[in-house]
Amino acid sequence: MLGYFGPAGTFTHQALMTFSDAEAVPFATVSQALDAVRAGSVEAVLVPIENSVEGGVSVTLDALSAGRRLMIVREVLLPVQFNLYARPGTRLEDVRKVVTHPHSAAQTREWMASHLPQASVTEGGSNAASALEVSDPGSRFDAAICGEIAGEMYGLEAIATGIADNASAVTRFVLVSRPAEPPRRTGHDKTTLVAFMQTDRAGALLEILEQFSGRGVSLSRIESRPTKTGMGNYCFSIDAEGHLRDPRLAEAMQGLHRICEDVIFLGSYPRADGVDAHVPRGFADSDFAAAKDWYTSLVHPGDE
Repeated sequence: MLGYFGPAGTFTHQALMTFSDAEAVPFATVSQALDAVRAGSVEAVLVPIENSVEGGVSVTLDALSAGRRLMIVREVLLPVQFNLYARPGTRLEDVRKVVTHPHSAAQTREWMASHLPQASVTEGGSNAASALEVSDPGSRFDAAICGEIAGEMYGLEAIATGIADNASAVTRFVLVSRPAEPPRRTGHDKTTLVAFMQTDRAGALLEILEQFSGRGVSLSRIESRPTKTGMGNYCFSIDAEGHLRDPRLAEAMQGLHRICEDVIFLGSYPRADGVDAHVPRGFADSDFAAAKDWYTSLVHPGDE
């Protein structure tokens, strides 16, 4: 059975429905969802990890790098659109108090300032929870900013649609399971990892980045996260282009292991957008094989 960061009606729930129509278990927090996988209560869970407007989802990045190891096996990209939902009969001009998720508030701030300057926005736990709250006739809130699935689920009416400040906003979700052999490589893969520096010194981050750049591996995301061991102590959450079984990425991972205090491998999996990796000249599998054969011929010149 699968699980997801709930409750029902969230964008995570909507993303899950794009590839599975089986019954799934909602969890109140990302940490609870991931811990359920660790405990074996569910096979895998879907959680948000990145938004094209707000960046990485900190709670997910931190929960993945702490505790017993987990593995990302799939990603889902979901265009995120927001509507303003209210109880039937509510007029837009009557809205004074709005509730929504913090990311939703950030992604609709300009629209709210322009169209509802008189309204205050309270940040709640999730879009679905906000819709549920507004559906109560006794609620102190007049409206909720949420997605269509949540608004309709709780019997609300859309009094304004398409209110996102960035119409092209996309949220990325990852399906997380217990560690196993990574999915086979496809040629359009992504690898997620967390690198911990040995010491915080000048050039430490550059040394980490050189493990990738020197082997022709592009990075699609890198974010610093506090290790929670003391002020100024950070690790780096990284998405790299390629698969663990790609020679260029394998060498980069080995290089990280040599220079870092710790490297947490979080999975190699197909990119949701299906874009093939750009492999610079000299870094294709055949280039590594040819280089290995050449080196062998130097060490054992009589074995030709």
